[in-house]
Amino acid sequence: MSVDPTAYNFRFKDALLGAQMLFVAFGALVLVPLLTGLDPNVALFTSGVGTLLFQVVTKGQVPVYLASSFAFIAPIIYGVQTWGIPATMGGLMAAGLFYVALSALVRLRGSGMITRIFPPVVTGPVIMVIGLILAPVAVNLANGRSGDGAFVLVPEGPALTISLLALLTTILVSLLGKGIFRLVPILSGVVVGYSVSLCYGLVDFSAVAAAPWFRVPAFSAPEWNSAAILYILPVAIAPAIEHFGDVLAVSSITGKNYLKKPGIHRTLLGDGLATSLASCLGGPPNTTYSEVTGAVALTRVFNPAIMTWAAIAAIFLAFVGKVGALLSTIPTPVMGGIMLLLFGAIMVVGLNSLVKAGEDLLEARNLAIVGLILVFGIGGMNFNLGPVALGGIGLSGVLGVVLNLVLPRSRSHKE
Repeated sequence: MSVDPTAYNFRFKDALLGAQMLFVAFGALVLVPLLTGLDPNVALFTSGVGTLLFQVVTKGQVPVYLASSFAFIAPIIYGVQTWGIPATMGGLMAAGLFYVALSALVRLRGSGMITRIFPPVVTGPVIMVIGLILAPVAVNLANGRSGDGAFVLVPEGPALTISLLALLTTILVSLLGKGIFRLVPILSGVVVGYSVSLCYGLVDFSAVAAAPWFRVPAFSAPEWNSAAILYILPVAIAPAIEHFGDVLAVSSITGKNYLKKPGIHRTLLGDGLATSLASCLGGPPNTTYSEVTGAVALTRVFNPAIMTWAAIAAIFLAFVGKVGALLSTIPTPVMGGIMLLLFGAIMVVGLNSLVKAGEDLLEARNLAIVGLILVFGIGGMNFNLGPVALGGIGLSGVLGVVLNLVLPRSRSHKE
């Protein structure tokens, strides 16, 4: 039987393109577990498996890659410190099921119903809270301290040099980078910060030498904790709304309307199931990656099968023990420098959604909703609901939805 060598060449080309897509996503993908105390190898595995699951649900029609969501960094950090990883994973699984419920509502009532319940006047300030509530953590890490500022991990002088150079590199690459480099500003910042850390003698490779080449990721199962669920669940509001924008962006790049085929309800369902699956294994929640969408636009490769190869590459790397060990050697000031920009960018995304909505923020109703969401979230307001405490980002999300539903609209808006 004769074999067509061009078929293998085509598949090899697809594999290389898929590896490139993973390279684009890699810096942001592993940043979330490194910041939150989760296992980066688990994050790689759940990213790959989640992308494959998304492709099954969407019938392999959408060229997107799913990986660690930045929107959940703050609740994961707080959840791991307060309730531990298993309980936090239970809250994240509930967030994934929230996506699933939204997908069912969209299928029954249409996408317009979602935007009525979660308008920009609600989602915008909630996203801003996510970024602003973490600002002190970023500053502490950039100064060489632990996230809460209680311990000095690196002397302040070297720490500031490392963090600011990592920050400057990230900004310059995002502004001046050409081609593929423009898509990896975070990875570029980490590489420069890591290199400077080597010069200061702050990197210890003993863990890398001791780590095996093959290691099963440290999977962990979720557990039920009502307090963790109530805290984390409302956070899913913001990324669920952003999901619409991501799908629209991919649609505009490829020239295909994915809102209709396979349908926004299917993409939401795939995202939700991928997030729930990730939490069942101890990984961070998944989301569609804008970096990879940018790579699709740059390379003009619209074949969704490319993402299959990216997912396979991620799953393979998840079982290389030295990968996780090497990532764990990155000094905290490197992460702090990246976080200074990252959390600021999250805040600006929320602010931009308010600006684009064109609402009068000084109108009494909007002023009350936006102002209270920000003050309750950033100020640390907490409510005790029996044995459960609701506060922070979760309280902000719930408060915004309730106020939007109960506060009367102005006469001019009704007309």
